[in-house]
Amino acid sequence: MAGHSKWANIQHRKGRQDAKRGKLWTKIIREITVAARAGGPDPDANPRLRMAWDKATAANMPKDNIQRAIQRGAGGADGANYEEIRYEGYGVGGAAVVVDCMTDNRTRTVAEVRHAFTKHGGNLGQEGSVAFMFKHCGQFVFAPGTSEEQVLEVALEAGAEDVQTDEEGVIEVTSAPTDYAAVKTAFEAAGLIPEVQALTMKPQNETELSLDDAATMQKMLEVLESLDDVQEVYTTAVFDEADEPN
Repeated sequence: MAGHSKWANIQHRKGRQDAKRGKLWTKIIREITVAARAGGPDPDANPRLRMAWDKATAANMPKDNIQRAIQRGAGGADGANYEEIRYEGYGVGGAAVVVDCMTDNRTRTVAEVRHAFTKHGGNLGQEGSVAFMFKHCGQFVFAPGTSEEQVLEVALEAGAEDVQTDEEGVIEVTSAPTDYAAVKTAFEAAGLIPEVQALTMKPQNETELSLDDAATMQKMLEVLESLDDVQEVYTTAVFDEADEPN
């Protein structure tokens, strides 16, 4: 068994995100609306809105669309009445899964999420059943070949908590959620562009899956991420490099 590759797993996750690209604008607009409602319409004074704005820009969303979503959220108009819900459970092989949703219909959402779990050999758990297995943090992942010395210098000066490099040369930087924006800005100023940058739920430990379990888990994640009400999916699952599903 080859063991799992962090870089290969990152690429598979990016592949899943690309597959749902058609729904990305809808999810980002919902995120902008909720952020503006919760923290106000000024992205400079609302870190959550700033992050959603950055996502929209990265997805090539027109500025007019962004402004309309902010106005809906800040004004409390139609489309702003979303509820944030987190679902937790287990997939095959005991891999933990956290599903963050924004919905205007809790009954519909829980039914869709439960169906995705049960259809692929998982089960939906109670609140708090797996969230303790994850750490809420800022995460930045740099491709092999990036200057470890430069990343380390910029990260620590900007207030990052930890910098780790694995045997493949993948560099991972983590920060406290409150320091995420400062670290992101510092990397941008230094011309360092991570493959992954996000506020995330990082697993404290990983559950390595292979063969059929890997394929089943991958399918479950794809189904969950394709649901309209699902914003983010986090899991402890990683896949063997030799056995990752195509």
